[in-house]
Amino acid sequence: MVNMKIPRHPMPAQEPEVRNKNFKEVTLGYTAEMAVEEAQRCLNCKNKPCIGGCPVRIHIPDFIAKVAAGEFEEAYQIIQKTSSLPAVCGRVCPQETQCEQKCVRGIKGEAVAIGRLERFVADWHIEHSCDLPVKAAPNGHKVAVVGSGPAGLTCAGDLAKRGYDVTVFEALHLAGGVLVYGIPEFRLPKSIVEKEIDNLKALGVKVETNMVIGKVLSVDELLDEYGFESVFIGSGAGLPRFMNIPGENLKSVYSANEFLTRVNLMKAYKDDARTPVLHSRKVVVVGGGNVAMDAARCAKRLGAEEVHIVYRRSAAELPARKEEVEHAEEEGIVFQFLTNPTAVLEGENGMVAGIRCIRMELGEPDASGRRRPVPVEGSDFTIECDCVIMALGTSPNPLIKNTTKGLETQKWGGIIADEHGATSREGVFAGGDAVTGAATVILAMGAGKTAAEAIDEYIRAKKA
Repeated sequence: MVNMKIPRHPMPAQEPEVRNKNFKEVTLGYTAEMAVEEAQRCLNCKNKPCIGGCPVRIHIPDFIAKVAAGEFEEAYQIIQKTSSLPAVCGRVCPQETQCEQKCVRGIKGEAVAIGRLERFVADWHIEHSCDLPVKAAPNGHKVAVVGSGPAGLTCAGDLAKRGYDVTVFEALHLAGGVLVYGIPEFRLPKSIVEKEIDNLKALGVKVETNMVIGKVLSVDELLDEYGFESVFIGSGAGLPRFMNIPGENLKSVYSANEFLTRVNLMKAYKDDARTPVLHSRKVVVVGGGNVAMDAARCAKRLGAEEVHIVYRRSAAELPARKEEVEHAEEEGIVFQFLTNPTAVLEGENGMVAGIRCIRMELGEPDASGRRRPVPVEGSDFTIECDCVIMALGTSPNPLIKNTTKGLETQKWGGIIADEHGATSREGVFAGGDAVTGAATVILAMGAGKTAAEAIDEYIRAKKA
C-alpha cells in the first residue's frame, strides 16, 4: 500500500569536514529499512511516466514494488534486464532531471528517490549474491566495441545477452573509461566499476586493454582482417579544451582531464603513487559542470587550503548537478560567479602565481538559450593561486576519424551518426560522447543500448 505520509528519505553521508579530507565514498547508501519505506512512497502509476524519463528504460515501478515487498534480489533482476551498470547509475545518473523529474509525487512534493533505490538494490546484490549472469547461447557473430566507457560497456552487454561474440578494445590499462579515469573515488568507488565489468565478462564479453584503436589496430582492420561484422565506436571525448589565454602553458596549469586521470586512475592522492600530482595551497578551477565540481573537490582532499570555482555565468546557470554543487559548498569550495579569466599569471620557475579575471554580467540569450555573459569594463581583479585547472569541456580525439575510411564527422570532431547510431561507414556504429561531445553517463548508456539493437538488426539483415 502506498504511504503518502512518509517524507522522502535523505541520503546518509559523511560529515563535510570529515569527507573533504578523504577519498572514501561521500554518500553511505540507504539501509534496508530506509529502502523499503522509500519504495512504499511509489504510487505505481498506471502510465508509468518515470520510465519515459530513463534513457535505458528501466522498469522502475516494477523494481520499486519488489523493494517495497523486501524482495531485493528480485528487484535487481528487473533492473539488470535493461541496465548493464545499475550500481554505477544509482550513483552518478542525474535522476533529478530524468526519471525523478517525471515522478507524479514530485508535482506536489518530493519525487520518489529512484536513483537511491537503484543504488541500494545493486549494492545489495553485490553484497549478498554469488550468482553470475548466465551466458547466452552463441549466435556465431562477432562484434568489436571501441572504448570501455558507459556507451561501450552497455553496447557490449546488450549484444552479449543476444549471443554475440563481443570484444571490447580499451586504450588505457584498465577498463571503465570515464568511470575509472574521470569520476572520483568518493563519488564512484572503482571496486563498484570492477564488479560491473566482471558481470559483463561473465556474459562472455572479452576486454582487451592497452589497445589504442587507430594506432595498434584500425577500425578498417577490425572489419576487413579480424572477422568482426560490425564495430561500435564508444571512445568518448577525451580531448580537453582550453581558453587560449596568456599563461595557459605554465607548469601548474592542468586540464581537468589530466588532473582527474592522475588522481582517479593513477591514485595520485596516495603517497606511493607512481604518477604524482601537485599538492597545491590555493587552486582555481575554471568551469561550472560536474567535472569542475569533481576537480575542485579532489583538490580540496589533496590538502588545498582554498579552492575557488570560477564560472562566467550566475549560480542559476550552473550545469552541474544540484547535489554535487551542494556537496562542494558544504566541503568549503568557494564559488566565484559572473567571473571570467583573462590571463594566468607567472610566478617563480614558470609556476602559477595567480589568475587575472574580469567581472561579467548577463546579456541577451545565446544559441543555447542561456543569457550570454558580457564583460564589465574596468572590473579586472586577481585571484592569488598556485594551480589552475581548466574544466571547460572536451571533444573527441581525432585519431579514429583520421584512420577510418569513409567516416564522416562534425567540424568539432564528433562522429556523425543517425538516431540508431549508424555512421557513414557501413557496419560502423557510434554513440555516447564520441558523437555528442561530453554528456552524462546515462545518456551514453542509452546510446549504447540503441546501437546494440541497430547492430543486431544490421547483422540479421545481412544474414537473411
